This record gives sequence, C-alpha cells and structure tokens, in this order.
Amino acid sequence: MSNSFSSKVAIVTGGSSGIGKEVAIRFVQLGGQVVIGGRDQIKLQQAANEIDPSGRDVRIVSGDIAKLETINSLVDIATQAFGGVDVLFNNAGVFHPKPFLELTETEYSWFLDTILKGKFFMAQAAAKAMKLRGGGVIVQTGSLWALQAIGATPSAAYSAANAGVHALTKNLAIELAPENIRINTVAPAVVETPVYNTFMSQDQVEKVLSTFNTFHPLGRNGQPADVATAILFLASEQAGWITGTVIPVDGGVMAGRPIVKI
Repeated sequence: MSNSFSSKVAIVTGGSSGIGKEVAIRFVQLGGQVVIGGRDQIKLQQAANEIDPSGRDVRIVSGDIAKLETINSLVDIATQAFGGVDVLFNNAGVFHPKPFLELTETEYSWFLDTILKGKFFMAQAAAKAMKLRGGGVIVQTGSLWALQAIGATPSAAYSAANAGVHALTKNLAIELAPENIRINTVAPAVVETPVYNTFMSQDQVEKVLSTFNTFHPLGRNGQPADVATAILFLASEQAGWITGTVIPVDGGVMAGRPIVKI
C-alpha cells in the first residue's frame, strides 16, 4: 500500500495511544495527513511528535468525543489545516469490566456516550465533510464483546454500546453508499493497549493479560499493529468494494474453541 493515502486527510479519534496512534503513524507514513483526537492534551502532543516530528502532517484536538463541540472541532481543524476530510477512523472507546448487577446509571451512560454516541455523531459530521470531497471512508473500532459474551470480563454496557456500533455500520453503509462513502468495522479480541492501565496497575496488567494468550486459538493476544493493518486495508482503495461489514480481528476467537488441555 505504498503511498496509498497520498494527499488524503484523516481524523483519528482515540489517537493518542494504542490502535488509534498506530493507525495515525502508518497513515502519515503512507502519505496522508491526520487530525488526532483524545482527552489528554499532553498525551496527544506526545503522540503527534511521534506521528510526525516535523508537525507538518498532524494536528491535535483535545476533548470529550461525546460532546458535539469536540466532534465539530475535529472536522473544522481537518478542513482548515488540510482542506477537508477523506477518512474517519472512528476509534475512541473505553473499557472497564464490571458485573451487570453492580453497574450504575452513571457508568452505563459513560459507555453509551463515549462509544456509541461519540461514534454516531462523529460519523455524521465526517460524512457531511466527505460529501464535499465526493466521498470517503469510515472505519470503526467495535469489539468482539459485542459478538459474544466473555465470562472473565463482564461487560454488559460496553458490549451493548459496541453492538450499536456494529448495527450503525450496516445502516450507514446503505444510507451513505449513494454519497460514495464506505463504512466498515473491526471487532478486536484482547489487544494489548494502554486501556487496561486505566483500571489496573502495570503489574496487574502484565499478570492478567498473559492469562488471555490461550483464549485466542492463534495462541497470543493482539497488538495494535495487528488491528491497524486491518483498519488501513479497509480504508484503502484495495477494499473499494467492501462496505457494511463487521470483521473480527481476534486471533481466531470467533472461529471456535481450541482444545483445552487438562
């Protein structure tokens, strides 16, 4: 895909770490320009320095993706700095396992607002901008947890929000096809990103994540690069006849269960 995003402009939500940062790095390496969004201004600036040390092909917008002013700022900056929006990597999300019977209304709203509302209105704003360019591509980060329940990580609200993201993919594929806008979603399994550090210590992260390697038939947890590669393919012209799909990127989890050694 050498230079396959030359002169293309992308918005990457959740772009300061993990999958989002990896996508932004590769997008710029392949000739594109990016605006990355996230909550933490300092982390965003650090990521921007890594994405493009010259600062020429990257801009940052800090704020809550569930707020329309943040969403509008991402589109405005992309338009002002680079001329418009061609690609949206609708990636921002949150994760924190908690039993259903203990989940509060505030926590429920946190999941639904960040994951589903944020992606819904970010896609809407980006699609309006893409229409001005004659089309575009949206690639979303959904979740394996929206495809099946994982007993070790009770996540009812998180899963419900991502199921909404998956449904949004099919609906927008139909509605936006006449505008020459494609949309697809990846559904990752356990990917080793900083999201786990938001509710566990580093020692806990290392101990817990290692136990999930064998959860995947391929025998290992995912890395941001594994998912970024799939995301960038879906955003590329090579995937020009693919829209409305939810693609598991999960080390084989959705295929079935490996033999459990007793």
